[in-house]
Amino acid sequence: MSVSQLERPTQSNPEVAHTITAAGIRTNYHDVGSGDPVLLIHGSGPGVSAWANWRLVMPALSERARVIAPDMVGFGFSERPAGFHYGMDAWVRQAVGLLDALGIERADLVGNSFGGGLALALAIRHPERVRRLVLMGSVGVPFPITRGLDAVWGYTPSVQNMRAIMDYFAFNRDLMSDDLARMRYEASIRPGFQESFSAMFPAPRQRWVDTLASAEQDIRAIPHETLIVHGREDQVIPLSNSYTLAEWIGNAQMHVYGHCGHWTQIEHAARFARLVGDFLAEAAKD
Repeated sequence: MSVSQLERPTQSNPEVAHTITAAGIRTNYHDVGSGDPVLLIHGSGPGVSAWANWRLVMPALSERARVIAPDMVGFGFSERPAGFHYGMDAWVRQAVGLLDALGIERADLVGNSFGGGLALALAIRHPERVRRLVLMGSVGVPFPITRGLDAVWGYTPSVQNMRAIMDYFAFNRDLMSDDLARMRYEASIRPGFQESFSAMFPAPRQRWVDTLASAEQDIRAIPHETLIVHGREDQVIPLSNSYTLAEWIGNAQMHVYGHCGHWTQIEHAARFARLVGDFLAEAAKD
């Protein structure tokens, strides 16, 4: 089955699941499976939602864990308050507020790209709320903004522009069909989506890379067992980010997928789910 086929909704809208108030934000979230809780934090592409990011790996991960995947404020189908100030402080508050609202004391964190930077910040500020950490194609350390990331954050809605930025995401261009580009474009122009997206990362965009980064000394102090994952051909977030994280985090291991761009969880979905599932399952034996 192709990614474009998997992208097609099988019900009225599979991106919309449960709603709960987290730190004052009405939050759309998915909650599947049972066992130790795992919080999946999506990336920051236009029209993104938790379901769009994680739809291929949630079924496998939920066989061994309780998988919770929220839309962070300003993204997906969570609330977009008028005049809201988007930033790391707000996103961390929402993530912790979600754990509180669900009665979860401690969870594993899996962060994709922007979500990796958020997972890092949460682990630094609230280490007692985190069991294990997975960072995939992650921001969170200083780096010169890439052409790919600048294009993603600078997206203006059109099918042509969506197709252009999607070409940055995947190594396998066969995944990037015109049909998929049109569907993701349509997702990006839902009411309020582009307005909040364009408000988050206006030019010059290097400053937002810097804002999402945590301090080196704080990253070095992270005590958690950490799995770092990256696609070797990633054009959005440089592979060097993951080498830096692997050097700075004492209890880190790293896995690099060849023939893989920024969409590790899509291009290598089964391998990614197995790798992450095994890593998180180890904690139950500690």
